[in-house]
Amino acid sequence: MSHIKSSSKLSNNQVDWNDPRLEALLRKTDGWKLDNRGAFQAQGVHVHVGWGANSVRDAVLVWESDRVMVVETRFVIQQGEHVRVDRVVGNSLRTVWGVVAEGREGFREEDKLNGVFVHWLHMC
Repeated sequence: MSHIKSSSKLSNNQVDWNDPRLEALLRKTDGWKLDNRGAFQAQGVHVHVGWGANSVRDAVLVWESDRVMVVETRFVIQQGEHVRVDRVVGNSLRTVWGVVAEGREGFREEDKLNGVFVHWLHMC
């Protein structure tokens, strides 16, 4: 038995995307650059680029979910490149493989000063 009344109504409001007031409002967000790196405890990692990579490069893991990692590097990794990420977890080394889904230069002022690139990796 439910005591909750359903009062939801579907709205058929039409949006005029050419309305100058709406366009002015949307233009206010043009320069926004949002990221969520501050919500995750960054961790140093080692990155191996390519399937048979013999060289190890330092990077910083700045965000992670079940199937996605975001790493900061001081070098470019091409989209579609396979990447191995090694990191210390407790007393052991955790290794995961991923594919670079997207990469770009960092937006933050300190990113630009330090030559930081941000890469989104989809885990294999």
